[in-house]
Amino acid sequence: MPRLNQVTPDQASGAVKDIYGNLTSQMGKVVNIFQGMGNSSAALKGYLSMSAALAEGELAPEDREVIYLAVSEENGCEYCVSAHTMVAKKIGLTNEETLAARRFFSEDKKRAALLEFVRRVIASKGFVSDDELNEVRTAGYSDGQIAEAVGYIGLATYSNLFNHVNDTALDFPAAEKL
Repeated sequence: MPRLNQVTPDQASGAVKDIYGNLTSQMGKVVNIFQGMGNSSAALKGYLSMSAALAEGELAPEDREVIYLAVSEENGCEYCVSAHTMVAKKIGLTNEETLAARRFFSEDKKRAALLEFVRRVIASKGFVSDDELNEVRTAGYSDGQIAEAVGYIGLATYSNLFNHVNDTALDFPAAEKL
């Protein structure tokens, strides 16, 4: 049961109503996380703006989703793990690849280096060594892509923490348990 008020599309007004209109046209509905964030147009705009900006970056959609899956699993967010498992499969990742990403692993050597970098960033609170940074560069990621990866860690963490505070009700198929 959500702990924050859920602003449904029929209750929304002002900026939130406009945002909900855009979300409905893009996604077909306003998912539960956004109905919780809808209590603050600033919180909702912040999440959506950062998500949209990062989506314009250099990271491949598959890389973005494996980061989101790994971070969300690490943070224990069933909502985001489930939502991003669904998204990852829609863009072509297999069920096995989504499960592996949640363990910071990939059969793809380049993506494995990215996931290891993400794991190290989280574990060190960003205080990675020069060697750790060079490993992800050597794997083929540019400094721009590395910056975006850090952005996705932050974005996923924001949504994960929001869902923990809100106790957001799952409105996606539940992801397989590890």
